[in-house]
Amino acid sequence: MIEYKTVSLANQVFERIEYSILSGEYAIGEVISEKRLAAELGVSRTPIREALSRLAAEGLIEDSPNGTVVVGITDKDVDDFYELKRRIEGLAFRWATELIDEEGLTTLKELVEQQEFYAQKCDAAKIRDLDTELHSTVYQYCGSNVFREILTTMHRKMLRYRQASLEANKARIPASIAEHRAILEAMGDRDADKVEELLLTHVEHAYQGILKEREMRNNK
Repeated sequence: MIEYKTVSLANQVFERIEYSILSGEYAIGEVISEKRLAAELGVSRTPIREALSRLAAEGLIEDSPNGTVVVGITDKDVDDFYELKRRIEGLAFRWATELIDEEGLTTLKELVEQQEFYAQKCDAAKIRDLDTELHSTVYQYCGSNVFREILTTMHRKMLRYRQASLEANKARIPASIAEHRAILEAMGDRDADKVEELLLTHVEHAYQGILKEREMRNNK
């Protein structure tokens, strides 16, 4: 059921359905009708129709003879996302290191501390959401609207894969958080070269974790 907020109802509906697709709640190949979504979210079909139009434009759903089908994010999409991350995310973190203020650094520190707390509870979903917040915070300070939009969208769309990787590779959770802390410390020292180097290592480790989960999934 949608909770009414200051954000428009249409946007709330879009965000809720998008999250359900990206998190895997609606599986790839699943049929999602306007009637079903309206009933599940407790809204009329008008905002549902608008949301589906936006999701189709993003390539997350498509029409089929059986109705609207979830396309979601494929393994190939993830491979492409990581290739882009290797090429531009290090630069975004470098720029953010030069521009971030003390408030931003404090926010990042608090996010890492929260990740460490939830790691003790083995809560992969919460750690993933905090990871999203951490990266989004850095993107906000990189000084480029273009980079921020591209990277934020990519990171969000890998939602399910990032969580699956953490759940399949328990050792990846503390390692990822330790990498975040090292990056934060280098940002605090304003060492942009080190930040970029650490970030690229972090990206590669994350990708290898996803490949490991993929192999396990395919061998089932």
